[in-house]
Amino acid sequence: MSDLRLETLMQEIEILAINSLYAALGYPPLPGWLVAGGDPCAEGWQGVQCVNSNITGIILNGANLGGELGENLGTFASIIQIDLGNNHIGGPIPSNLPLTIKILTLSGNQLTGTIPDSISLLGQMTDFNLNNNHLTGVIPDSFQQLTPLTTMDLSANNLSGPLPPSMARLSSMTTLHLQDNHLTGLLDVLQDLPLIALDVGNNLFSGPIPPRLLTMPNFRSAGNPFNTTIIPSPPLSSPSPSSIGALPPDIGPGIQVFGHSPPEPLHSSGNKSLVKNKLVWVGMGGFLFLVVLASGLCFFMSKRRKEKSTGKVSKDGKAKNFVLNISTPTEHRENDTKNKDTLAGSSTKGEKIEMISKKSKNKEDHVIDMTKVNASSFPTPLLPPQPSPLERVVVKPLVAPPTTSRRTLKKVDSIKFFSIASLQEYTDSFSQENLVGSGMLATVYKAELPNGKQLAIKKLDDATSQKWNEERFIELVSNVSKLRNENIVALEGYCLEHGQRLFVYEYCENGTLHEALHLNDEMHEKLSWNSRVHVALQIAKALEYLHEVCQPPVVHHNLKSTNILFDNELNARVSDCGLAPLLPSSNISQLQSSGYGAPELELGSYTYQSDVYSFGVIMLELITGRKAFDSSKPRGEQYLVRWANSRLHDIEELSGMVDPSIRAAISSKALSRFADIISLCVQPEPEFRPPMSEIVQSLLHMIQRNL
Repeated sequence: MSDLRLETLMQEIEILAINSLYAALGYPPLPGWLVAGGDPCAEGWQGVQCVNSNITGIILNGANLGGELGENLGTFASIIQIDLGNNHIGGPIPSNLPLTIKILTLSGNQLTGTIPDSISLLGQMTDFNLNNNHLTGVIPDSFQQLTPLTTMDLSANNLSGPLPPSMARLSSMTTLHLQDNHLTGLLDVLQDLPLIALDVGNNLFSGPIPPRLLTMPNFRSAGNPFNTTIIPSPPLSSPSPSSIGALPPDIGPGIQVFGHSPPEPLHSSGNKSLVKNKLVWVGMGGFLFLVVLASGLCFFMSKRRKEKSTGKVSKDGKAKNFVLNISTPTEHRENDTKNKDTLAGSSTKGEKIEMISKKSKNKEDHVIDMTKVNASSFPTPLLPPQPSPLERVVVKPLVAPPTTSRRTLKKVDSIKFFSIASLQEYTDSFSQENLVGSGMLATVYKAELPNGKQLAIKKLDDATSQKWNEERFIELVSNVSKLRNENIVALEGYCLEHGQRLFVYEYCENGTLHEALHLNDEMHEKLSWNSRVHVALQIAKALEYLHEVCQPPVVHHNLKSTNILFDNELNARVSDCGLAPLLPSSNISQLQSSGYGAPELELGSYTYQSDVYSFGVIMLELITGRKAFDSSKPRGEQYLVRWANSRLHDIEELSGMVDPSIRAAISSKALSRFADIISLCVQPEPEFRPPMSEIVQSLLHMIQRNL
């Protein structure tokens, strides 16, 4: 075969490949792209880069693409860059990927499934970005041949399991992002990589952190249950040689020092000096502690004899706790001008040593601030005095400052605070089995409490969480907690720990309206005509409450069938109420592309009347059984409102577009009345759309007349 014939054949294969990709994406409106044939390089298709007549790149980042990737990407013969990030592409990552690819960016989509093992064949790849998708499973052990890889971002997915051993072969890796997954195990495989930036935050990594990673300037690890590397303080009494010899290899229960091997037996000549040094340091530490304690006790006994001789007695004549308050000289100078008769209940920043005397019930309270005593006040004991058998010394631990969770718990009294640890327990560490679904803001998991009650945990993604500081998040939680209506999914709690922001909602076990209409045959059968009218009424009542009862009014901003949930009695409940401040600016374009966005959104305007429009689209879904946007339909029928609008006032065409499963149950009068309400809701001009209270009354009128 001649070179010219071979080149022509390769071009034909690439045209077939890009036509196949276009079909898999659902034929989006991309300038220049053709359903079949064409010449992407000569005709200048949008986002297509070429060298001569060979396709070398497809760059359509943020192009509002949907659909899937298909299985023919591997047929591209010369492509080196694919960037389809920040779209709405779903489905799995194809196993057949182009072997020539160097930069693969699929981040910010809705990809599902696992990372394919076939990435092991991409030996020329330098950049690999899959962050902010819904990928699950383990990271495949497929990096042996990917030595050119310099940047990899797998963050904000639902990946689990340990890091694969072949990651240690990524000899060119400088930037690695793994945060916001459910990854487990150790970080050892990363310790010898030439990393400059590493983020493993908000995972389930354990064990010690390799020292090499700790010296990295751009290393982030918060939100993992890493083992501590702190050696515990020596015991109060000097340990015997036998007790030291019994120390476990990891120095303490659950505590391990990275890089240390278990000690040799004490009789080993190589370790004698080491053990001796340990004994000396431990003994000195214990002795110094006893000296300080004994000095305080001596002073206390001296002062008590002095006060007894002066006849000072507490008002109630009862003995109270003796508190030895050790604070800094600075604190002494500040406190010395205040209450000189120190109260036993006063709090200090230092350690409190409490001595409870049981010798007599008539002894007086003693509270000694050690900063008020100079060094000359202390006798120099030859031997540390021992406490009386009738006296007990209690060492109180340092009181840690309140955590974020404890501070914020006081700020939202109407709902419950949940710790990260408790939510991990209730969701089985946010396991894949408890994954309910994912959206543009968060991933939702099912949780089950010990008493059997089920909850829905909405875990905000990392990008959204970082935009909300603690005060703003608490204010949002407080506002959402006030939304109480039988037709709204209620917020029951929240979590704000370790950089995580989570909402805890009631759990609605029967899925979404979108699933019932388009995916779940069993639920679809339960949606009779009467039940659909009741669903419309329940949604309308929820919006009436938000728009006309709440003060100030609340605009939903993201109303669609995926946000309508069914409880165990098949009542419709509107979710995500009050969360509009979380939505990114891209939500407007996403609402429009999904078929729920009102025309005024193109001008950047969104009001309660825009919610009314979205409600009209949901009513159209209820009566037709069709999706708000369906890329599988012919181009003129993809957007439900555009297709149905002209048919709403023609009874014959109206009857023809009714969901076949309910067509026989609807009278022409009921159908006409329902269509009239829809027509009012989806009017192009927002000022002509009715308020939700009027819609509620119209639907109630239909139900009362049994239409």
